[in-house]
Amino acid sequence: MPIDTLAAWHRILRDRNPEGLDALLADQVVFHSPVVHAAQVGKAITTQYLMAAFHVFLNETFHYAREVVGPRDAVLEFQVEIDGVLVNGVDMLRWDEEGRIVDFKVMVRPLKAVNLIHQKMAALLQGKA
Repeated sequence: MPIDTLAAWHRILRDRNPEGLDALLADQVVFHSPVVHAAQVGKAITTQYLMAAFHVFLNETFHYAREVVGPRDAVLEFQVEIDGVLVNGVDMLRWDEEGRIVDFKVMVRPLKAVNLIHQKMAALLQGKA
């Protein structure tokens, strides 16, 4: 039986528990960061990016404001305030017939937010936070 991708994703965020990522991500998932030029390929690196993002984005102000959902893809618009900066962005997910995410793209605005996210994510991914 296929995974209910969006329900699983929302549960992971609600519980702030990344353990469900292993079952939700395809082995060759492609992750597109708003601050890294090259796409990141594979479950391990995508999990690393998403776990860092959980630390940066998931505070009491994070919420999805809108969802546009297709049969095997979705665009989830989010809003969050980080260090006094209002961040607006989208998570774009595409999944396979089994419900595993095969492509995950994050886009963020405005530029002030992009710069802040870049600084915070780089510190976490480089082990400086």
